[in-house]
Amino acid sequence: DTQQYHRRYYRAKWFHANTMFAVNVAKMSVVQAAVAGSARRFYSTGPIKNVTVIGAGLMGSGIAQVAAQSGHKVTMVDMNEAAVTNGIKGINKSLSRVLKKKHGDDVAAIDAGLAAVMDNVTTSMSPEDAVGEADLVIEAIRENLDDKRVLFAKLDAVAPRHTIFASNTSSLLIRDIASATARGPNFIGAHFFQPVPVLKLLELIRTPDTSDATYSAVDAFGKACGKVTVACPDKPGFIVNRLLVPFLMEAIRMVERGDATIEDIDVAMKLGAGHPMGPLTLADYVGLDTTKFIIDGWHEAYPEETLFNPSPMLSKMVDDGKLGNKSGGGFYTPKK
Repeated sequence: DTQQYHRRYYRAKWFHANTMFAVNVAKMSVVQAAVAGSARRFYSTGPIKNVTVIGAGLMGSGIAQVAAQSGHKVTMVDMNEAAVTNGIKGINKSLSRVLKKKHGDDVAAIDAGLAAVMDNVTTSMSPEDAVGEADLVIEAIRENLDDKRVLFAKLDAVAPRHTIFASNTSSLLIRDIASATARGPNFIGAHFFQPVPVLKLLELIRTPDTSDATYSAVDAFGKACGKVTVACPDKPGFIVNRLLVPFLMEAIRMVERGDATIEDIDVAMKLGAGHPMGPLTLADYVGLDTTKFIIDGWHEAYPEETLFNPSPMLSKMVDDGKLGNKSGGGFYTPKK
């Protein structure tokens, strides 16, 4: 009958298609077949349990903390031993504040809470050794495209096929970093905000190659860490920094032009726009070197965009070592 005919027809079509696929793969070179097969395997992602964070600075240790607090097994990596030590100290200090607010003077409860979280954290000084069982690798090293590409290329050669790679970059294009690897479907941007244990936002940036499974897995991870996730375009600055950095730069240009004083600009934006801190106070907090690095990179890539024009005054401040709070002074001198 008609139904039997259609069943036979589509069974024959399916058999033919799969036969032709096998024939075509057989015709490929060994290298081409390996690449095709590995690309297909990269899509198999499951729940994220083991997390490796590369970088033990403020951002990296903060990411490690929220991941460990939410029950994930975390390996925090830095090739600088002092950075690893300071990262662990930072997590302990941050957690102690949280637990003291929760438990008051109950020392036993605080110690138990610390132990429960810190049991989830191990450290390493070898990125390659630390990714062997990772479901997710989050990179939080300095904002340099070449450094990130070199790191991910090395990790791509040793990490399991299912492992998702995520960059915490705040300004570089995710596709430019991901192209150093052969796991486009398993590559995503995951931009946390400092201080990570406090700020709730997580920007997720997918490239044209990022799979739905990868996005869903990292979205679920972010929410498990207590974050609110937003989907962002793979464009300079994503959402927050695309709005924020030009805003900071215009405040800097106002000072440079003599339009208003540093203090008046900050007071105006706090009282007139309801901002919790003024743009120049925020620039000091972010780091003037970081702000300059971002705007210089954007200007080089998009020279026709006037919002991305650099500031001679900012460049001189950075050259003079005035980097903001991290250096002891920028637009303001931090109170001790």
